Amino acid sequence: MKVLHAIKAVLRLQIIVMMMLVAPGSWAETAEPGSPKEVVNRLHEALLKAMREGEKLGYQGRFELLAPVVDQTHDLDFIARTTLGANWTQLDATQQRTFTDIFRKLSIGTYAGWFKSHDGERFEFVEQQSMPRNQVMIRSKLVPLKGEPVRFDYILRQGKEGWRIVNILADGVSDLALKRVEYRAILQRDGFPKLIDMLKKKIALTEED
Repeated sequence: MKVLHAIKAVLRLQIIVMMMLVAPGSWAETAEPGSPKEVVNRLHEALLKAMREGEKLGYQGRFELLAPVVDQTHDLDFIARTTLGANWTQLDATQQRTFTDIFRKLSIGTYAGWFKSHDGERFEFVEQQSMPRNQVMIRSKLVPLKGEPVRFDYILRQGKEGWRIVNILADGVSDLALKRVEYRAILQRDGFPKLIDMLKKKIALTEED
């Protein structure tokens, strides 16, 4: 009888191990392809890769690694237009293209400049919340080995190409709100060329490894 109990115990252990190997989805929640959570996960995976390989890649390598992922996970055209608000319609087509191009380079460059080394940090999903205007917030945090985590909350909207990030809140501070105040003030006070010059200077700062 003791032998039978031992055999059953071994079999139960084998079943548990097999479940963990072949059905990880039952143990850890997986994100549905194309869902808001999956979009954020895709960005986080790329950022962690850039951090782990940061020194080897250098700034340009990190930029090239992150560029396609940022393009696929962010609605940069929408963010650029929203940043300038009513001022956007006062720009001609050439100025709009110039601003969007510079804005894209700065957005990717900021990631490449910030996420350049790894010391055991990891991203953790916190929750998903519904927002007004059919938007969704994915709440997450970057957890270091030591010290306090940094909250990263992503606002996503669904467009023709699916769910895309349109704003990021780092520890509750809205990146979009900060850009709105700064960019609009420079545009209205100093004009379009000065705004572009300021953005180019910001890009140059991200390139300093």
